[in-house]
Amino acid sequence: MLKELVALTRKIFSRDQEPDTPELEFAEVERLRLAFKSRYHSFKLLLTANGRVLEAMADMERALQGNESFSMSFVHTGCTSISVNVYRMIADMENIAPGKYSGLRESFLIIQRQIDALLGQKKDKTDKRLVIPLETITSEMTELAGGKMANLGDVKNRLHMNVPSGFVITAAAHDLFMSTDGLQKEVDRIFQVAGSDEDRNLDLVSSQIRQKMMVANIPEPIRLAVEEAYVHMKEQNGGQDVRLAVRSSAHGEDAKNSSFAGQYRSELNVAFPQFFYYYKQVMASKYSAQAITYKLNRGFRDEDIAMCVGVLAMVDAACGGVIYTRNPLDSKDDSIYINSTWGLPKTVVDGNDLCDLFVVQRDNDLTILRRDIRDKGYRFVCGGDEGCMRTEILGGENILPSLTDAQIQQLADLAIQIEQYYEGPQDIEWAIANDGKIYFLQSRPLQQVESVMPSIDFDLQQYDSLLLTEGGTNASPGVTSGIVFKVSKKVDILQFPEGAILVVEQALPTWAPLVARAAALITEQGGFAGHLANVAREFGIPALFGVKGAMTLVNNGDVVTVAADLGRVYRGCIEPLTHWKRPDAKLMLGSPVYETLRTVSRHIIPLHLLDPESRDFTPEKCLTFHDITRFVHEKSVHEMFRFGIDHSFSERSSKQLHYKVPMNWWILNLDDGLINEIKGKYVKLEDIASVPMLAFWDGFAAIPWDGPPMMDSKGMTSIMFRSTMNPDLVPGIRTKYADRNYFMISKDFCTLSSRLGYHFSTMEALVSERSGENYLGFKFKGGAADFERCMGRINFIKEILEKYGFRASVNADNLDARLEGRDMQFMKSRLNILGYLTLHTRQLDMIMGNQPLINYYMAKLTKDIDSLLEKAKRDQ
Repeated sequence: MLKELVALTRKIFSRDQEPDTPELEFAEVERLRLAFKSRYHSFKLLLTANGRVLEAMADMERALQGNESFSMSFVHTGCTSISVNVYRMIADMENIAPGKYSGLRESFLIIQRQIDALLGQKKDKTDKRLVIPLETITSEMTELAGGKMANLGDVKNRLHMNVPSGFVITAAAHDLFMSTDGLQKEVDRIFQVAGSDEDRNLDLVSSQIRQKMMVANIPEPIRLAVEEAYVHMKEQNGGQDVRLAVRSSAHGEDAKNSSFAGQYRSELNVAFPQFFYYYKQVMASKYSAQAITYKLNRGFRDEDIAMCVGVLAMVDAACGGVIYTRNPLDSKDDSIYINSTWGLPKTVVDGNDLCDLFVVQRDNDLTILRRDIRDKGYRFVCGGDEGCMRTEILGGENILPSLTDAQIQQLADLAIQIEQYYEGPQDIEWAIANDGKIYFLQSRPLQQVESVMPSIDFDLQQYDSLLLTEGGTNASPGVTSGIVFKVSKKVDILQFPEGAILVVEQALPTWAPLVARAAALITEQGGFAGHLANVAREFGIPALFGVKGAMTLVNNGDVVTVAADLGRVYRGCIEPLTHWKRPDAKLMLGSPVYETLRTVSRHIIPLHLLDPESRDFTPEKCLTFHDITRFVHEKSVHEMFRFGIDHSFSERSSKQLHYKVPMNWWILNLDDGLINEIKGKYVKLEDIASVPMLAFWDGFAAIPWDGPPMMDSKGMTSIMFRSTMNPDLVPGIRTKYADRNYFMISKDFCTLSSRLGYHFSTMEALVSERSGENYLGFKFKGGAADFERCMGRINFIKEILEKYGFRASVNADNLDARLEGRDMQFMKSRLNILGYLTLHTRQLDMIMGNQPLINYYMAKLTKDIDSLLEKAKRDQ
């Protein structure tokens, strides 16, 4: 591709020879545009992958500070994300510059092998079993059985506690199902057609994929393996049919920092004749809109997650619920929190209704410290045919405790044993059958937060008149303010504004996609043990549950302050409260998981390639993934920059800028740089869509040039001498090098080759809303005066650019400045500066021997630039 591009551009843009006809030139320019689009597309993909790598490395570095809890799932996911995106960067680099950096793949493989060895497993699945009985599963089988069922296997087989009989349909079965009849390829196609993560209609994508999966055939090997496992369950049940709970156990699910709480589907009380229908329902829930959103927000790719499915004998529960072996809202509180309700635990985990709360002290007697008996409105029970029924609790049973003291203490004792085995706080789902036997249905790491009530150094009572409500349940601590947005139906999700206060009636997992976009969460129903509460804590937003009448208490657009720790909601912004910040807790330092991450990170995070000019700045010297990203990013920018500066072009292949009058500036539209196609020879500013070009021109045209500075005799002599040495430098002589200023543009991209008077400058910019991809490069060379005066001007410009945040370096008489990773408005303001300097540094080399004049122009240019920035700020 690159060789063809070079040959093509030489043919089109030769300074000495133009194409035979305008028609031929037009066709070749169109071919150039297509070539540029391909290259530019790879460049943007590369920048996107680079941003994801840097984000994942930043996550690792934050985790290594010890402030956040994480599991091996976090380590595996982080390494996978970085590995995949570094590999993508290499592939994109090969498209941008084929054959130039072939050593990158070998360096990548060396680093990847080192990381794989430390993690102790290969990426390929060696265990091809499709179904595994629960009695043989342990936590070492997470990759095959998924985290949920692997953890449950340990509870059953190593702790020898009561877990319903069952089996797991494995990750190998997931792969077989998705590969049959090209299903995975069809899923990939739907995602591709849907566009970028930001633009795609998730409800439509989800619906299309789930429909494909529901009509797919179950591969015969899976069907036979499941039928055999079910026969084994019947034998354990005395030959009687067994009703089944069909539950997700996906990769990444039930991990510390990615619980996927409530994101996937579970089906209860399923009769075996209908099993495969519900199996596909659970499989398809991997692509529910809420699960897709969660994965995107948590940084998972589709290929990271295999949907394993757990199949358990259904427990027809008298009561059930969730145990937190410690307080999730206070890491210093080691009490055991038991959430309980009548019937199946579904009411508790879904957050549909109020539930009882029992708090047990961790002493020898397991003293019951607290009994909160709530008015429980209804229960879920197994239906007569299949499925679950919601029934009203009558006869005064609704206000009776759902557990006896003996049951409370027995649950607490067993929960402590599970926590001790896993060496960390646990979130445990349980049920008690009608015969009184306790069963455990799930155990996952419990995410805790530090509890410190706001240090209130002002009279809070002065705001009592603004108090809307008090007494809700603190489901996730914190204080924030924002505008209210009430959600009652799915269509409201599409209209939810970023940073709003989410107000809902029920704490349903359906609303989980909004948690990442919300500033805080208020619900009328639900408790701190439900799925939505888990997600709120995971995303670190304040959440206040059980706020009676919340949906009628506030209106859309109201500004409120949510103080979850105080159980209060105020009208307006209570600024002194919002200043409260929660201290970090270093909980992970020294743990085995932490040490694994620290060891692996040595092959990921350190950066050895620092100087692009060094002879060691080569693919072969890349010792870490960070080295590869640094090298690829530097060289990709260089290659894209060469595209702009290597090509001058005839005036027929471009449009002339008309700014008040025809200007000596020419524009080649490479992609979508113009609002509409221009028929004539001139382009006006209002025709231009290129963000970086317009920002540059705003600075260029903002302040009129005062003309050449006054020069002393030495300055004049210097210019006359250099002009006689090189006639092409004299602006009055019309040569092919004089006053050529060429823009190559697309909407977000711009390169400029400029000659104004005696100096040459080139500029390249990529500016969009995605700040992590933004880049600005500027090169400056030349002048009419002697070398010392030219160097004086270059250092003069360097000083100004560094003052405004550029990284600048000088090599001989070449200035190289760059800026990257800043938001769109900041980048546009710096393009204003470059536009201004391009015009206003003309002929300043002539006065570089005169210090008073240097001081004068430094003050003048700085003052002008400050006024430009101030105007830009006002115009935002």
